[in-house]
Amino acid sequence: MTQLEYAKNNTLTPLMKLIAKSEGVREKLILKHIKSGKVVVPKNRIHDLNKPCGIGLGLRTKVNANIGTSTDKSDIGEELKKLEIAVKYGADTVMDLSEGGNLKNVREEILKNSAIPVGTVPVYEIAVNAEVQNGDFLKFTKDDVLNTLESQAREGVDFFTIHSGVTLKSLSVLKKSGRILDIVSRGGAIIASWMKMHKKENPFYESFDEILGIAYKYDVTLSLGDGLRPGSILDATDKAQITELKILGSLAEQAKKRNVQVMIEGPGHVPLNQIKKNILLEKKICHGAPFYVLGPLVTDVGAGYDHITASIGGALAASFGADFLCYVTPSEHLRHPSPEDVREGVVASKIAAHAADLVKKVKSALEWDKEMSTARKQRDWKRQIELSIDPDKAKDYRDSSIPHLIDVCTMCGKYCSIKLMEECLRV
Repeated sequence: MTQLEYAKNNTLTPLMKLIAKSEGVREKLILKHIKSGKVVVPKNRIHDLNKPCGIGLGLRTKVNANIGTSTDKSDIGEELKKLEIAVKYGADTVMDLSEGGNLKNVREEILKNSAIPVGTVPVYEIAVNAEVQNGDFLKFTKDDVLNTLESQAREGVDFFTIHSGVTLKSLSVLKKSGRILDIVSRGGAIIASWMKMHKKENPFYESFDEILGIAYKYDVTLSLGDGLRPGSILDATDKAQITELKILGSLAEQAKKRNVQVMIEGPGHVPLNQIKKNILLEKKICHGAPFYVLGPLVTDVGAGYDHITASIGGALAASFGADFLCYVTPSEHLRHPSPEDVREGVVASKIAAHAADLVKKVKSALEWDKEMSTARKQRDWKRQIELSIDPDKAKDYRDSSIPHLIDVCTMCGKYCSIKLMEECLRV
């Protein structure tokens, strides 16, 4: 049975109890929200995890870090270093988006070394295998799709991103949309190209019922990917995006009826004034399913700083109800990310998630800020550093500029407002 099926039978599992304890919420609340499809727990039944997590209503906003090889960079040692960094700085999940080298070996190493849930985009391996075996990355079949999904699930992958909403219908809307950037999703572009070449419907859509069978067998959570997400703020919330979202909403209901956990992926590049609308649309169209957003990036001109453009959008999106933020690194749009890019991306996204959790009144988030404020009042520098989202960087800054008065910092020195008021208000 899947976690969703247990919840429908009003059975509280050890995993649900663990999630409730880690979140500081009532067990019955976890049970209720899994049952309604508003919380998912991405954990393959055969994957042994030290740090499983719940994603959805009433829980902390979660953060995902993308790692994995590319066609130009395929060093498994570096990817494992990225995994280590992602976990250290607070990522709740990772996705292996590998496209270069031996994908099966890379994935196995990541699964073996990851304490947190691991997701994949299976169409990448499908395309790479088709290139190797058939000389063309679009020469794959429906059976190749299903066999790859089965193989990855059997290895222990916890959640799949599948672009089932890129259909003949949604592509026809896209062609008339007048977008600046048509499809920026790699998976979505591969599938659209496959459909044109083979003159067939998307196999991830056409075979969705069979995919549900695989997901159910291993309790793999399906993350329904937004292949038509906007890649420019000028394309945001257009007919193509909404057409796909409606298809995903329908597929999500189909999945829940089959006792398969499901979440929905979202944009993308979205201006500030459209973020709330996007969150409310997803929650309405997809019946409250957890929303997993890439950013959203609030401007197109932040190259080199897109971890910032994404964290601005992510904080807003999560405060309006998004449940899961996919990090964006400073190297987005420019290059394959380095380990340092991963660190910066995770930290920026964690700040966004935490800022939103304060708005959501998540108890642990409010307590965290209260502890930091108290440490600042007491000028307890050791505790302030410990409570920082990135303690290493906080310590480096403190150590690099030692004040003459040890209980202040070199910004204000003897004019420290906190110290002055402590003396001013002393009875």
